[in-house]
Amino acid sequence: MKKLFVILLLLLGVQFAAKAQFRQEAFSQNYADSTDKEKADSSKLFSFKEYFGGLAHKRRASLKTMFMGSTVFLGGEQIYNRQYWKLPIAYGGMAAGVGMGIYFNGRYKTTEDSAFKTASTISFATAGLFYWGTLLDGVVCYDSSDKPHDPAKATLYSLLLPGLGQIYNGEAWKVPIYWSLMAGSIYFLDYNHKNYIRYKNIYNEATSEDTTVEKPPVTAEAAKYYRDASRRLRDYCILFTAGFYLLQVIDANVFAYMLDFEVNDDLSMHIAPTLLPSGYAFAPPAVGIGVGLKF
Repeated sequence: MKKLFVILLLLLGVQFAAKAQFRQEAFSQNYADSTDKEKADSSKLFSFKEYFGGLAHKRRASLKTMFMGSTVFLGGEQIYNRQYWKLPIAYGGMAAGVGMGIYFNGRYKTTEDSAFKTASTISFATAGLFYWGTLLDGVVCYDSSDKPHDPAKATLYSLLLPGLGQIYNGEAWKVPIYWSLMAGSIYFLDYNHKNYIRYKNIYNEATSEDTTVEKPPVTAEAAKYYRDASRRLRDYCILFTAGFYLLQVIDANVFAYMLDFEVNDDLSMHIAPTLLPSGYAFAPPAVGIGVGLKF
């Protein structure tokens, strides 16, 4: 009788421990409570309420939300960071670049002078540089003091400037690898594209019915083969370039999270009998063994 009483007490104690271990609340916590104005909602990809609330300085907005919103509403990151003096620089630089680009492009159409075409291209590129720099500045100046290492920053750094996320993660040795892979892919992309254009022109000349066009020394069949092969290799190089670019973005994100992953030699295991609730009112709990690992 005493043994039965002890077993019942043990099972009751285990039952309370099991209920504490398998509380439903543990699986339904909302770490981004929308009622808390100091917390950012990380459960959504983008939230207009969070973005414009951050612009009004009524709530804290995540870096992800501010960046995505600022790609359309440029300058939102600077407003959120309370750096209003940067807005005239960003918009002024972009407006000047676009305006000069339109002006020089019009002069090029009138005079057909290649110098105006080059000036137009440089002007439009300058406007794009101001746009890119404004986004990067917003990421750099975002306050991540609540996180010792912000994975969102690492990801956006690599998205805006390949390799910068690896430097932020303290893994600068990866930068030459990724840059070499992307540079090599871009080099062969350009090489195969030039070959594609070359053999395309040769094929057009070989198949031309104009008798005044001098026939190339390469047959139409051979030109067609090399044209298609060069185009296929060019397309592969485009995929490789995009793949290596995405790979370094993923690398920055994953290893930024892994910096907080602690691995030590403290290994232990705890085994104890436990009751697992069935989840149904008519079904009794299951008796089993709980295993706890610490590493």
